[in-house]
Amino acid sequence: MAKTFTICATSLLLAVSGGIATAAAEPSGFASSADVQAQFRDMLAAMKPDQGFMWRPLVRDGATVAAIEIWKKPGRPAVHPTEAEYAIVLEGAGTLVSGGTMADAKPKNPTLTEGSQIEGGATRALGPGDVILIPASVPHWFRITGERLVLLGIKLPGAK
Repeated sequence: MAKTFTICATSLLLAVSGGIATAAAEPSGFASSADVQAQFRDMLAAMKPDQGFMWRPLVRDGATVAAIEIWKKPGRPAVHPTEAEYAIVLEGAGTLVSGGTMADAKPKNPTLTEGSQIEGGATRALGPGDVILIPASVPHWFRITGERLVLLGIKLPGAK
């Protein structure tokens, strides 16, 4: 698991320094592999037994936030109209359903619309080390196939 965290943290830093960050020579946030593992352990300890999801920021660069997401239960299908979503699977197993059409779409806020299901989307199995990029306005949903699915997730404001 430590190797996966190290690879994922390195991928995150390369992504941030490769174009998402401002003109600064180095990203404005850094999390070592030990920091990532400590936050993950703290989040697991803080989750209530019936809690299906937890999100906590890890590093920031202005409006761009990289956060650890722990999914123990599937959420609702979602669309982020103005944000692309980039994620790396840190631990666990699941399935991503993306594309197609989201039924019963209801805006929750300007950056999130949720629905009841995705019709006609593509299905992909997820495991540690997998990388996901979901463009803005594309419906998506995560199914959990094991105990949990842990992602390092980044919303990319304004990306389409």
